Parts: sequence; structure tokens; C-alpha cells
Amino acid sequence: MRTLNVLIACECSGAIRREFRALGHNAYSCDLKPAEDGSEFHIQGDAIAAILAGCPSGGKWDLVIAHPVCTRLANSGVLRLYKGGKKCNGIDPVKWEEMRKGAKFFGEIMGACTHRGIACALENPIQHGYAIGEHGCGRPDQIIQPHDFGDNASKATGLWLVGLPNLRSTTPFPPRIVNGKPRWSNQTDSGQNRLTPSDHRAADRSRTYPGIARAMAEQWSAYLSR
Repeated sequence: MRTLNVLIACECSGAIRREFRALGHNAYSCDLKPAEDGSEFHIQGDAIAAILAGCPSGGKWDLVIAHPVCTRLANSGVLRLYKGGKKCNGIDPVKWEEMRKGAKFFGEIMGACTHRGIACALENPIQHGYAIGEHGCGRPDQIIQPHDFGDNASKATGLWLVGLPNLRSTTPFPPRIVNGKPRWSNQTDSGQNRLTPSDHRAADRSRTYPGIARAMAEQWSAYLSR
């Protein structure tokens, strides 16, 4: 297997970076925030600039995996784009502009990679139609769940893929059944997320689950090194 130059954009946890590093690849994370694990293999700064600059170890990136901020792009929060959370009140211009900027950034990452022939994967929760229309990248190529990769959790996540195959499920984690419906450990019996409101709730919810991080590293590095 040849050594790949891999950038994990918009990641400060280092979850995916560490999995690629464990396989011997030149993997770096990049975020406006410092690395949570204090790693030297973290680029603190703008993701687009990091893509354009290339790998600090030399050469262009072979693979970019990006996690653009989804606050205004996720379908679960689409009503927050409207005043008072109601469509009949009309759009909230501030939040609508935030959505447009987020979608623009999403599209710019995809464009920066494809124009340079870099394989890429963009990850986000299920997006609403406004975001998809703004960034122009279409709908996700694949929707995955952490419980398909051995983690006791449910979180539908879209993957926009260029030059990469869909991820294959590894070790499915069986759910508990509540009133005939499947539930995992991060869900209440009604299906809501168990995380209580806090200053770091968004960061906690955005972390890549270990099974997915491992599958990305193992499967995509094998594919690109073939």
C-alpha cells in the first residue's frame, strides 16, 4: 500500500486523522481551532488555504475528507431559517445569509478538490433543499449510520463522494426495540438525542464515530492505493 497524503478538513478532534496515521499515511487535520489532542499533525487555519497549499510533507493531497459546519444546512434545523421558527413569518435574513455562506463554503471545498484532481468526501447531516440548491453539489451519494460500523448510535449522515466508493458496512450494532421501533444508546425511547443543551453540545454531536473513522481509513486508503 502506497503512502497517501490525506487532509481531514474542519476536524479538531483528530478522530479520522489518527486512523489514517495508524495505517502509515501522511494524514493531517485542519481547523480554525487547535487540535484537541495537541497533535503536531494539525494545521490551524482555513481549510481552503490548506487544500491549495498541499501536504506539509510534500506533494499535493491524495484525499480530502471534510466536515463543513452544518448549523444552517441541516434539514433538522430548517425551520430556524424563518422568524420565530415558522415559515409563515417569512425568512430570518441573518440566518438565511448564514445558510448561504455555509453552503458556499461547502461548494468551495468540493470545487477546490475536483479542480485539482483530489479524491474527496464531504460529510454532513441530511441537508435541506435550500442548502443543496445553494452549493450545487447535489444530494449525497451515500447515507450512513454509525450503527452500521459497530457503534451503538444512530445519526443519519450524508457523504458526497468524488473519486471514492461508498463505504461498506462492517460490524452492525443491533438496536434495542422500543414499541416496535429500533433505538440506540444516544437516543431516548422516543427517538430524540440524549445530549442535553450545553456550550459544547454541537461539537459533541459533530464528532466522527470511531467505527466510521476506521472504515474511512481502511477502505478508502486501500481503494486509492490499489
